[in-house]
Amino acid sequence: MNDVIQTHTRRDFIRKLAIGAGGLALVGNFGVVFRLHGATGNMLRGIVVDFTKCTGCRTCETVCSAFNHPIEVDGEMLNGLGNPWLSNIKVHWYNPDVDIPMVCSLCEDAPCIEACPVEPDEVTGLKAMYRDPLTQTIRNNPNTCIGCRRCARACSRQRTGVIQMDANRRPFGMCSLCNGDPKCVKYCSFDALKYVELNEDTEFRKMSPDAVARILIERFYDIRI
Repeated sequence: MNDVIQTHTRRDFIRKLAIGAGGLALVGNFGVVFRLHGATGNMLRGIVVDFTKCTGCRTCETVCSAFNHPIEVDGEMLNGLGNPWLSNIKVHWYNPDVDIPMVCSLCEDAPCIEACPVEPDEVTGLKAMYRDPLTQTIRNNPNTCIGCRRCARACSRQRTGVIQMDANRRPFGMCSLCNGDPKCVKYCSFDALKYVELNEDTEFRKMSPDAVARILIERFYDIRI
């Protein structure tokens, strides 16, 4: 409770400071709003953010990374170390103070898959970038991926920009939904994340992080960027 109160106090302070200074420039790094497909039927489910509750604590990054990158110890698979760089969820900060956790939108038209130049497999019909038929999450087949980066560029130019390339020139950052039990939602201490049914009117869906930040800064601080 104290953390929430302190967060609002900090924002009130920054808002007053910004107004007194004639407005502050928008600065920050890249982020994306959580939007994901459900695993069954035509129902669209995903993770939405209550930005009035998010404190930027990055717990979501740690649990995402730990679950999706397990390690083997004495023959037993355990949760990984929780390196935030490996997380599919990214929390990014802007000034005035806005904390924006974001993840793959799993767009219906999937520009990342469309941009993939790899010919579909004759048996599965899937490219190197493909949509998992069970979870509806976006996946990559490292055995057929050629590391061209087109998926990442398409995501960055047309949508949210969550897809990154690792040291082996393979895309990562596409949310796995943690097999239907998103750990970021489960372990969010401030109840800022929800796993709910989505529709085309869901606020912030498929928007760039900078666009989301501008809206939130105007909403929180009455500052137009």
